[in-house]
Amino acid sequence: MAIEGADVIRAAALLGAGIAMGFGAIGPGVGEGFAAGKACEGIARRPEEQGLLTRTMLIGQAVSESTGIYSLVIAVILIFVVKA
Repeated sequence: MAIEGADVIRAAALLGAGIAMGFGAIGPGVGEGFAAGKACEGIARRPEEQGLLTRTMLIGQAVSESTGIYSLVIAVILIFVVKA
């Protein structure tokens, strides 16, 4: 059983998908955790602003999560579209 060019391309696509999701999940995870922590600090300091802080935090987390979704799209394209 010999390794052909198509096998190498498929292996590279699967490896690229894994790397895309790995790096693509680190950024949103750190960013959302940092935002949630700072929102908790803000609510602890000014509880009367809880609604505004929570709403702002959730909007920021949604924007941060978009990079993770982009990496998921790239990974899915690499897995299902790249054929050799």
